[in-house]
Amino acid sequence: MNKTLLILLLLISLFSCKKEKATEIIIIGTLHKPEANFNAEILFHILEDVQPDFILQELDSSFFTSNFKHKKAPTSNEGMASKKYIEKYPSTKLRPYEFEGRNEYRINIGSRPTDGLTTKLIDSLNKAELLSVTEAEIYNKYKALLKPLIVFASKSPENFNNASTDSICAERQYYQYKMLTKITNKRNEFATRFHTKPNGKKISYRNGYQLAGDFWDLRNQTMAKNIMRIAEQNPEKKLVVLCGFMHRYYILRELKKLTKGKNILLKEFYEK
Repeated sequence: MNKTLLILLLLISLFSCKKEKATEIIIIGTLHKPEANFNAEILFHILEDVQPDFILQELDSSFFTSNFKHKKAPTSNEGMASKKYIEKYPSTKLRPYEFEGRNEYRINIGSRPTDGLTTKLIDSLNKAELLSVTEAEIYNKYKALLKPLIVFASKSPENFNNASTDSICAERQYYQYKMLTKITNKRNEFATRFHTKPNGKKISYRNGYQLAGDFWDLRNQTMAKNIMRIAEQNPEKKLVVLCGFMHRYYILRELKKLTKGKNILLKEFYEK
């Protein structure tokens, strides 16, 4: 066989056998406001350790210019850390992944402020000892689940970025949007109190709270799909996703389903 042809065939074989580098997605649960244990400087150093190609923020496109720069000087930990990181590493790209028009959507459908009004009413009924034994147990468990999360959120970021804390977040949100509805769907107080939506129509606390629970699912599922879309458009890149740590469990759960069978790795920021 011709020597040149043999070398060519060997090169073709080597290139065809080259394994494609995996796309990496690192979900970092955050605290939005600066605290002693978690602030923009701490997050900046985490980003430096990870060295991402993309930083995805829990914001929608309205917060960015057409070339994905912040329209206003950021004040959140995520925004300030991302800005500082990209100034130092300008090849890094910033992208939004939030549900578009989140706040306006919630106000228009009536899930806000009925979600907060509903939990305040449950709390007042509980303090007045007007809830049944079962209802009181549900509400008190919902409140109790927040206590360990407050403790973890006061420690180093690894403490609110792990499977154990994720499971508590998942249970707490389950109680908020599934178990509390056992109270709101049964008691007449939530069917006879109303909020007026921007379109002038009234919505009961009961229906508004149900919509709030539905939106929790819709929002997190949409964010996971948006993350996945960006990952698939940018193969072999490293993506850091910044999200409030209460969202972490849900986004990870969805991404585990969406990445199944694909060359995409889900990693923690402290994993090498």
